[in-house]
Amino acid sequence: MLLAIDAGNTNIVIGIHDGSTWRNHWRIRTVPDQMPDEYRVLLKGLLNDGGMGPSDIRQVVISSVVPQLTGKLKEMAVNLTGKPPVIVGPGVKTGIKIRTSNPSEVGTDLVCNAVAAFNRFKQNCIVIDFGTALTFTAVSAAGEMLGVAIAPGLQAAAESLSKATAQLPQVWLEPPATVLGKNTIHSIQAGIIYGYTGLVEKLVEKMKQEIGGDVIVVGTGGRADIIAPLSDVITVTEPWLILEGLRIIAGLNEEG
Repeated sequence: MLLAIDAGNTNIVIGIHDGSTWRNHWRIRTVPDQMPDEYRVLLKGLLNDGGMGPSDIRQVVISSVVPQLTGKLKEMAVNLTGKPPVIVGPGVKTGIKIRTSNPSEVGTDLVCNAVAAFNRFKQNCIVIDFGTALTFTAVSAAGEMLGVAIAPGLQAAAESLSKATAQLPQVWLEPPATVLGKNTIHSIQAGIIYGYTGLVEKLVEKMKQEIGGDVIVVGTGGRADIIAPLSDVITVTEPWLILEGLRIIAGLNEEG
């Protein structure tokens, strides 16, 4: 089985693929100060809950945008499974070309999303990842990452608003009944949720103009289910898209 790990700034997404389907998905909180042994114990418990053990894992692949965690997760994977993981980064086969001015600075999460979208659709795509950051990754039908747009994520915007003001609270992110907020909580929800819906639609419009032709728009990430129902620009929602990208990359880099 394949163990795929995506370490983001807020969450770590973990998946187990048995060769034909994803048997399990987990989303745990990112704790950069946590030690490799602590992650090993946590992951071993998750595997046990899924009716598996470390000996069932034949390959490990890791994407990390948290530098202080990358080495810890690598050490954890080796100690848990006895196998050196594939770490997504420069020199790793991805099956796509990165057409940016400095490919090495592109986040590995964006690369994984692009790989998954290209392999599934084989046509022009925009992947919108609703995570800690809100990212828009353009991929061509020829398998080229054309460029990326980045904005603060929904939760980051809500937290920033609360921290920077004396009287505005932090709120649960869900669409209010009306954009005309009748209380403080609904007013903040309206501004962030419907404001970000407009941001998504405008950026997609501009990116489509630059890409040209038909473009599939894929929503993914932990907050995709908030905005996707409010806008018809998102063609399809794939919550675990990044795990698919990791699976594909693992296959391209599997040792014979």
